[in-house]
Amino acid sequence: MEKLFTSEMRIGEIVAEFPKSTDILMEYNIDFCCGGDRPLALAIKDQNLDEKKLLSKLNNAYKEFKLRDKEEIDWRTESMTKLIDYVVNTHHQFMRDELPRLNELLNRILSAHYTKHGELLAKIHKLFYQLRGEIEEHLIKEEKLLFPVIKEYEKNRSQDNLREVFEVMYETEEEHDQAGDILKEIRRLTNNYKLPSSACKTFELTYKKFEAVEGDLFQHIHLENNILFERLKKENKN
Repeated sequence: MEKLFTSEMRIGEIVAEFPKSTDILMEYNIDFCCGGDRPLALAIKDQNLDEKKLLSKLNNAYKEFKLRDKEEIDWRTESMTKLIDYVVNTHHQFMRDELPRLNELLNRILSAHYTKHGELLAKIHKLFYQLRGEIEEHLIKEEKLLFPVIKEYEKNRSQDNLREVFEVMYETEEEHDQAGDILKEIRRLTNNYKLPSSACKTFELTYKKFEAVEGDLFQHIHLENNILFERLKKENKN
């Protein structure tokens, strides 16, 4: 029987099954990382979305994906160590490359457009520095504390090792929420990154970089919250 997504399914469950669904969820501004544990129906109700249209988009895109038989890694079945290495090499590296570039662009437009858009840009600037500080500390905490204890647990699945994982893991989930909330506030302030009429190319590039950082962070959080951490929670119940 062909699989169909329903609104009763958890958002994170849909993304774990069909990673490309994030394109559609982001189009509708549906939080699939920090809010991945919610049923899709709740997001539909909260945002007053057209349930039939959204589900049709998701299911049609999934059918096309299956027909193309595109090779895609199913992180639910890979080792936790392999998933961790992917997160570090892909998403952590992305942030280390892009946050300094976004910082430079934001400083440029703050200086060039302060007269016309100073209030807005000052708020974004403040939020960005908070975001950058939290992300940079978060990456180090994952690499130095969380990921090593998860890898050790995968080698030796003892209850002591699992307890050590959970001590750090719950803090990490809270940090995910905080970073996600800052990006949502920036998106709200910019009216979904709508450019002012007087915006220059640097202004446009800055907003595009913000969207890229948001998209990458949400993918990063999804892989951890909805796949890696979910697996660990299931093992804790067994």
